[in-house]
Amino acid sequence: MNEQLTHMAGQVTAGKLTRREFMGKAAALGVSAAMASTMFADAARAAGPKKGGDLKFGLQGGESTNSLDPATYASSVPFQNGKQFGDQLVEVAPDGSIEPRLAEAVEGSADAKVWTFKLRQGVEFHNGKTMTSEDVLKTMERHSNEDSKSGALGIMKGIESMKADGDNFQVTLTEPNADLPYLMADYHLIIQPDGGMENPGAGIGTGPYQLEVDEPGVRHVFKKFANHWNPDFGNFDSVEVIVINDATARTAALQSGQVHAINRVEPKVADLLGRAPNLTVHSTAGRGHYVFIMHCDTAPFDNNELRLALKHAINRQDLVDKVLRGYGTIGNDMPINAAYPLFDGSIPQRDYSLEKAAEHYAKSGHDGSPIILRVADGAFPGAVDAAALFQQSAAQAGIPLEIKREPNDGYWSEVWNVQPFCASYWGGRPVQDQMYATAYLSTADWNDTRFKVPEFDEMLFAARAELDNDKRKDIYSKMGMMVRDQGGLICPMFNDFVEGVTNQLEGWESDPTQEMMNGNMSRKMWFA
Repeated sequence: MNEQLTHMAGQVTAGKLTRREFMGKAAALGVSAAMASTMFADAARAAGPKKGGDLKFGLQGGESTNSLDPATYASSVPFQNGKQFGDQLVEVAPDGSIEPRLAEAVEGSADAKVWTFKLRQGVEFHNGKTMTSEDVLKTMERHSNEDSKSGALGIMKGIESMKADGDNFQVTLTEPNADLPYLMADYHLIIQPDGGMENPGAGIGTGPYQLEVDEPGVRHVFKKFANHWNPDFGNFDSVEVIVINDATARTAALQSGQVHAINRVEPKVADLLGRAPNLTVHSTAGRGHYVFIMHCDTAPFDNNELRLALKHAINRQDLVDKVLRGYGTIGNDMPINAAYPLFDGSIPQRDYSLEKAAEHYAKSGHDGSPIILRVADGAFPGAVDAAALFQQSAAQAGIPLEIKREPNDGYWSEVWNVQPFCASYWGGRPVQDQMYATAYLSTADWNDTRFKVPEFDEMLFAARAELDNDKRKDIYSKMGMMVRDQGGLICPMFNDFVEGVTNQLEGWESDPTQEMMNGNMSRKMWFA
């Protein structure tokens, strides 16, 4: 049988055997579908990527209010758009290491305070301009500006100075930070001509595809950029990002062949969808989390007893079982899990306790009026069902939770980070410093729980300066406990990235950084 399989793999490499044919012959030999799929993928990679074709995504997470300005990216469609037309200085690889992009090398000083990025030469923007260190400097200055409202503003706070120096871009920090390269990999920090100072939403970058059609909330079309600096990136003639926020419509679009890949496959249909002969459902565990967020500075959520009551009133395991269908793990009211370096697994798991929920609720002195939780289908897959389960368990503790269903369109601009209690999601970040700096630092623009604690900020900066990993882990542990016990985050579950992909595509690579291969499907995959 081994000789037959080797021969079949060789036929795949030579382009003489399709996936369907390979899977059929492998099944006849008694090979499992999972093993056959892996063998075919390995053989296809050996054959090398093919060029051409028009790739179509069907994605949840797009709105009519979306902009192409990277500073504003807060949901899936803008994130994917940025990955088409833009590049960062560096990127986080699937194995957690740092990969060069527009910077071909990164060097830190011995004390991790000064970092030098040696820039790739001859890189061209889509408007024909050659990228310089000044473009990099101005990009970083724009994201460091309070007026930019950038999602990367929090991670720029530790920078003392920046300068363009010939072919280099140099960053000097106020305190040492060994994680600085990871911060520069943030998906908001797309390098733009002149930093995007004049027109940040123009959609002009150095990426493998250039903007052709921009219809926010409907679709975005990109065509292959002939002069991209890396000819190995971007195997398609064009990429179309189609906004399909409705889960049923999104699944149907994949099944009918209208699109080639979709994000956020609902766990309740994932197993059934995966049985289709022409489709594969990929599930990748990582740092993403589905949450309910409370503004700590807004009544009634400015009362920590009430926040603790709500945290104890949610049945995490029930949500993982019924909403995620096992495609995830329980959370602990902090944004960090075992996927992060320096995670402290000894932090006690918050329990579901109606008795404790009722006790904290009584201590809060709440007047019994309805507590409004805003939610939409687009907040995360199963968000409405999760809210209903939360409402039921809270009621058993005497907590009057009321659900207000909001429209998907405008949710990320009108509800998230605006209303005091709502459903949300985070894709996570590669390191703890970046996650905390983006969403929990007092001055972070995306501090969506309004968690503003000077002691926490001091610990964040101390962790950056601490190069001893044991001591750093201890600091992060204290920070996690502080968010868990004092913050406005209710984190019932960490979700897997669950995506549906047609078997016409090859080159899939699991990446725990963000969904859809960290946005790199259009760069790394190809049509069989």
